[in-house]
Amino acid sequence: MALTALRRLGPQLIHARGIAMSATQTQTQAKREGDISDSFASLSGTAKEPLPQRFLELKQKLTRGHEQAVTDSWKRLLLQLKIENDIVAREGFNVVPSIEFKTLDTDLAVLRNEIKKRGVAVIRGVIPEDDARQYKAELEDYINANPSTKAFPQTDPQVFELYWSAPQLKARAHPNLLKAQTALMSLWHLSNPESDISISQPLSYADRLRIRQPGDAKFALGPHMDGGSVERWEHNGYGLGNVYDRVFEGQWEKYDPWDASTRVSAVMDNYNGLGACSMFRMFQGWLSMSRTGPYEGTLQVNPLLRLSTSYLLLRPFFQPIKSAKDASYSEFLSDGNWEFCGDKMTSELHGATPGYGQELNDALHPHLELEKAMVHVPQVKPGDFVVWHCDTIHAVDKVHMGKADSSVLYIPVCPVTENNAKYLKRQREAFVAGTPGPDFPGGQGESQHLNRCELGFLQRHTDTRGLRAAGFERLVPSDTDPIGSKKVTEKANAILGY
Repeated sequence: MALTALRRLGPQLIHARGIAMSATQTQTQAKREGDISDSFASLSGTAKEPLPQRFLELKQKLTRGHEQAVTDSWKRLLLQLKIENDIVAREGFNVVPSIEFKTLDTDLAVLRNEIKKRGVAVIRGVIPEDDARQYKAELEDYINANPSTKAFPQTDPQVFELYWSAPQLKARAHPNLLKAQTALMSLWHLSNPESDISISQPLSYADRLRIRQPGDAKFALGPHMDGGSVERWEHNGYGLGNVYDRVFEGQWEKYDPWDASTRVSAVMDNYNGLGACSMFRMFQGWLSMSRTGPYEGTLQVNPLLRLSTSYLLLRPFFQPIKSAKDASYSEFLSDGNWEFCGDKMTSELHGATPGYGQELNDALHPHLELEKAMVHVPQVKPGDFVVWHCDTIHAVDKVHMGKADSSVLYIPVCPVTENNAKYLKRQREAFVAGTPGPDFPGGQGESQHLNRCELGFLQRHTDTRGLRAAGFERLVPSDTDPIGSKKVTEKANAILGY
């Protein structure tokens, strides 16, 4: 079946590659060249400009008619945040659930509620340790053989604009990783069984890699959320799926971050940002290629998923009565010091810039107490898979204080949707052309790289499941899939040419 599918698609993909080789930019790759710094206003040096008047009108519309309910819910939220922040600060990385791949199903069942509360987990031993170490060695050889590889920072590269290296392809298609991704998707549920989404098989999303060296302080990406920024408040963004309606109605306790039905029609990238993700990723994640612990250039997360998301969304509707400089710390944060903006409301959506990721800090989001409520993930070793919910606030160590590199392959968890299938089709063309995936900065990418992998490599190093995830094999619905899942699987197959 795999050979048949590849032969059927061969002429189409070869044609796509020819187009890519004959032009500077292709239809697949319409974005300008760049690197990971272009995804964030703080890294790119973009000046913060006031948002247009339409965002003020949007905010007023979101809360009109239930201002008191929103105010009451804000007070409840601040009280709960204070309690939970203290717990997180006391427990540190111990709040991050850890699962053993060899007992995946059992551990996931036991820790299900904790993972859903925290929005983050470590799955240990997904890839054999020796294999994961070999991935990094192969990558270093590939980078050394291709000094033209774009990276950030340019003078001392830590994050590389690579998508189609042999280790990346092997890791994404590894049966253990695909099994872990499928298990993780089961943490989500469908409030509407007719929703056009399937969570019984993952699709591959080609992302970058990091090899961060000891002492690095330039890749200092502070607390942020991917998946858009202003889109979270926009009607033609997340509003298309009514994702956060409960929060804006003053019922944040009833908001369900794990309802996949609401995410199907949500739009996460209205501004064609460089690195802004247009594919629905249920989880973001990375596969470790090194042994790394806290403060050693690793990941930090805010493990309070529902609370932190609700706070981010409601923050633009409230203002302090006394400023931080005119009140004690506890007085400034107290619910009595914060009021609904009402007639004083502005267009500001704190930390949100169109076309960039959502950024957070203590000045803009004081009640999150990020300095104490952002915790490191525990020590990981090569082959461990770290995942976090797509709305989880996360960051990287400001300074890599370890003695060895902190190296990961970024690999998220993506379900089958119509939009994801459309993206996968374009990504498939980018693979054949050797250019970056559609979400990422453009240019020649790896099209001229020595030892770049092509279709034959992918065929030799994966089975049907891996080819299916990458779009080179027909998707097959599960017998237990609800009707909507079966329907969208057939739609995806049609989009992919099967």
